[in-house]
Amino acid sequence: MPELPEVETIARGLAKRVTGDAIDSVWLGQKKEPLKSPAAEIAATLEGRRIASIRRMGKHIVFDLEANGAAAAKRRGNGKSPNAASVASTRAQLIVHLGMTGRLQVYDPQAEVEKHTHAILKLVSGRELRFVDPRRFGRLSVAQTANFDTTGIEPLEIDLDRFIALFRGRKTPIKSALLNQKLLRGVGNIYADESLFRAGIRPRRRAATITRDQFAKLLTAVQEVLKEAIALGGSSISDYVDADGEEGFFQLQHRVYGREGEPCVACKTAVNRVVIAGRSSHYCPKCQK
Repeated sequence: MPELPEVETIARGLAKRVTGDAIDSVWLGQKKEPLKSPAAEIAATLEGRRIASIRRMGKHIVFDLEANGAAAAKRRGNGKSPNAASVASTRAQLIVHLGMTGRLQVYDPQAEVEKHTHAILKLVSGRELRFVDPRRFGRLSVAQTANFDTTGIEPLEIDLDRFIALFRGRKTPIKSALLNQKLLRGVGNIYADESLFRAGIRPRRRAATITRDQFAKLLTAVQEVLKEAIALGGSSISDYVDADGEEGFFQLQHRVYGREGEPCVACKTAVNRVVIAGRSSHYCPKCQK
């Protein structure tokens, strides 16, 4: 599943390519699972709107949209009347969650439409923004007002005291707590494992037993890992690619994730793998306590 660095990479790539463009028309596939909002509402909200900005919130990609007279005029020139719902308010949002295998990329309109394409946004510039998701765990939704938010705190913005307060007294394993999106949003399996390794903390360690100094190391590790991963375009473990269809490179820097049985990069002890709350966790039994 794309985590914070992958979603951030995609959002930044899309922002560079389509900010300022406008949505002329929307095609949605027949599968209902990817649509968190009704198809008619999605189309009515998006068509005729300009893409004002694109950003990441947790693991979501948020398109901030505004009314666009030029796009509406172009649609009228094509014999299309602007839907009243799509121009009733000046602001709206498209919210995309990529799920396990979702991809959001800009295509030339002549490019072959891939299998498992669930949405095509035709832009006034002539390009197309397509959402492809083989496993259909991704979700598309719209909001009529620009107030979408998610629970949890952004890990790149949190300070130490607030970070400690999130986990203080919790009896759950620290790995599970890091994955709890209601506490800290955007951190997933890969980056939790990598952060815990750098902080020297085992994933099964109960959050309530971690000291302030250890939390300080963990927060530093989380932020460093996320920033490094963003700089390298994320981790391409299975089918993740960015907005241009390019793979990331942070998987080449993984110290424990996916390295079960291989020697630890620090002490040469074999990396272990355990399952915690149904999720694989990788750690060094010597370096992490």
